[in-house]
Amino acid sequence: MKRAKSDWSGALLVCAKCSKKVGGGFGPKGRERLAKALRHEPGFGKGRKAAFGVIEVKCLGLCPKDAVTVVDTRRPGEWLVVPAGSDVAELAGRFS
Repeated sequence: MKRAKSDWSGALLVCAKCSKKVGGGFGPKGRERLAKALRHEPGFGKGRKAAFGVIEVKCLGLCPKDAVTVVDTRRPGEWLVVPAGSDVAELAGRFS
């Protein structure tokens, strides 16, 4: 088995089903999905060279109304429910 190095200090798991139900709701114009908006923040990305990974997963099973479920892999027991329209920069600062 081979190993691949990564610069990630952690990762965010973002529920794709919640993001789809919200229909965007994030970013400067409110049209981006949460995962994509987070990837635009400094230090976040989906590639191995990002400082913090952002992964969109199929469904996390918690389906809040007008919000997206997010799990920080460093704190798996604490899930976040992020309302549509929340400030992405503020959210990113919480994980830095």
